[in-house]
Amino acid sequence: MDYRRKKKLTYFTIGLIFLFSGIEYAVILPTIWRYLQTLGAAPYFLGLGLSAFSLSGLLSGPLFGLWSDRTRTTKKIILIANLFEIVGNFMYFMGYSKWLLLASRLTAGIGTGAGSSIFGFLTRSTAPEDRSTVFAAVMACRQAGLLIGPAFNLFLRLFDFQLGPFVVNKYTSPGLFMCFMWILLQVAVMLMYWDIPPQEESSPREARAVVVEGGEEESEGEEGKPLVAHESLGSYGTVPTEHITPVANGTVPHGPRPDSPELEPEPAGGSPLKALSASREFLKEEVVVLLTAQFITLFNQTALETMVTPLTQKYFNFGELENSIMYCVCGVEVILGFFFVRWLSKRAEERVVLAVGLIICNISCVWCLIFLANPGSLPWQLAEFIVGVFLQVLGLPFVAVAQVSLFSKVTAEKTQGFSQGVRRSVGGLATILGPLWAGGLTNNLYVMLGVMMALLVLLTIMMFISYEKLVEPPVVEHADSYED
Repeated sequence: MDYRRKKKLTYFTIGLIFLFSGIEYAVILPTIWRYLQTLGAAPYFLGLGLSAFSLSGLLSGPLFGLWSDRTRTTKKIILIANLFEIVGNFMYFMGYSKWLLLASRLTAGIGTGAGSSIFGFLTRSTAPEDRSTVFAAVMACRQAGLLIGPAFNLFLRLFDFQLGPFVVNKYTSPGLFMCFMWILLQVAVMLMYWDIPPQEESSPREARAVVVEGGEEESEGEEGKPLVAHESLGSYGTVPTEHITPVANGTVPHGPRPDSPELEPEPAGGSPLKALSASREFLKEEVVVLLTAQFITLFNQTALETMVTPLTQKYFNFGELENSIMYCVCGVEVILGFFFVRWLSKRAEERVVLAVGLIICNISCVWCLIFLANPGSLPWQLAEFIVGVFLQVLGLPFVAVAQVSLFSKVTAEKTQGFSQGVRRSVGGLATILGPLWAGGLTNNLYVMLGVMMALLVLLTIMMFISYEKLVEPPVVEHADSYED
């Protein structure tokens, strides 16, 4: 099978992984509270169950990412992560006690950590200029799962039979269904996923130029072969040109230059974490801004999601049907938003897309502060609510895609798995704290929305101060000539 076909099938399988993760969230979330009630669980167990899933993913993400950085493989990691999903969902199906249910969400959450390895793989196998479009498509797959997930609940709620010692009903069937789905995915990964090397076409990040005596530049293009192939890099790269000694009659591999620092590249088995720590990767200004963006946007998003259901029940008397329709419409808007951002990212820089998204989020938060915290009469109140939700959902794809793509460009490529794991862990922390913050303040919207507004303003200021640094760093390297 040729390289292009392998790449298409691998990307298709990645899309399935994110689609299934969205479906799992959508089929389990609507019924987990009633399920816990049948097992005699106290109300706080709902928060524990939801947080356990995020917590285990938060911890496993960097570990899976570090593993993929060291081995430059992701297929094995995905297969192992899927085993946790299979086991966790089967435990959810068994449901003998509330503690087993809690353990099931903790186990399944470990499987989500493979996402950091996948984002690292996508970073290594795509050109920087194509990265936003690829990330937007992957994120849209998860949103599609969230959208179609409730449709599966329409037939899962009809289940009512015995399967050996297990009862299959509307509460346990989501676990059995997702267990079967993740088993199917295991087969798909084994048959249609390859750890393909980075693209063969040269990209700006891989371009290198050599300055020879006389001041002329020789670039490595399609005609120029790598000057020195380094055995530890395999198909992933060549020795940078500063390792080449220029001489009068051209460039000749001549070992390290005498005035250079330690030039020996790190062996393939070396620890990327050590290199990452040495470069103080996460203390760079632009990285701090993007991690802050990840935390604040997810914190605000999950806080608003937590607030919406009690608010619609209190003011509009919405039931399950009305809320399902609302979430369905929001899902369609998000998917369309991701495809619009996919189109826009080919025509504008990621930092511009990020700025547009933050402006929309700020407008949304101001709108909610003005109108939702001080509701008026019913017809106007419903219209104000719809506008607020529309604006909030509209800004999400802009911020989500832009900050992920930028993050992959301002962090080291060889440690992308670990870096993406840290980014996803920051997001996981936000998804734990956001609902906890909103859950206790649904009756005090001024405080809840005021803090969210303050966080957004802080992020916006940080972004504009660091705007000039939110770009891919220059990569063209020149070998300084010197006299023998």
